Amino acid sequence: MRTLITTAFVSLDGVIEAPGGEPGYRNSGWTFKDIAVDEAAYELKGQEQEEATAMMIGRVSYESFSKVWPSITDFPRYNAMPKYVVSSSLQESDLVDNWGEISILRSLDDVAALKETEGGPISIHGSATLNRNLADAGLIDRYSLLVFPVLLGAGKRLFSESDKDKQRLQLVDNASYSNGIQKLVYDVVR
Repeated sequence: MRTLITTAFVSLDGVIEAPGGEPGYRNSGWTFKDIAVDEAAYELKGQEQEEATAMMIGRVSYESFSKVWPSITDFPRYNAMPKYVVSSSLQESDLVDNWGEISILRSLDDVAALKETEGGPISIHGSATLNRNLADAGLIDRYSLLVFPVLLGAGKRLFSESDKDKQRLQLVDNASYSNGIQKLVYDVVR
C-alpha cells in the first residue's frame, strides 16, 4: 500500500495559495517576502525528493507547474518521477511531453485504487482543492508542513471547512528555525 503525503508551505492561518509568486493572488510570493532566508528550513524539501516515488497534483496546479518545473534544476527527482494529475476535465492532449510520465486519475476512487498498488510514497504538491477532497475522503496519510509566521486572511486553504468527525494526528517530526518557520510533520491516526 502506498502512502499519500501532503507537502505544503502554509501560513499560520492555513493558506497555501501562491507561496512562490504565482500571479493573481494579492499576497503572491508570501514565503519569501519579509522572511529572512534560513536554508535549514528547506532541507525538508530535499528529504521529500529522496523519499517520494511519484508526485500527485490537481489540474490547476498541473497547469501552473508544468509550464515551469520541467526547466527548474532544483527539482531533478521530482521532474523525473511519475506524476498523477487528478482531474475530471483534463485531456491527454493537454499534457506536456517534457515532464516525464504523466497519468490522469479521474476520481477519488482512482486515487484510492492507486494507493492499493505496490510502490513508495506519493507526494502531493500545491493543489488546495485536491488536498481538501483527499483529506475529507480519508486518503491522506501524512502532512509534511512548513508553517510560515504570517497571517494571510483570504486565500485557498489547505484544510476544508466540511463538518466531519475529529481526525487525530501524531507528530513524527518537528523543528523551529531562526526565521520563525516551523516544520511540522504529522501522520494521520487511523
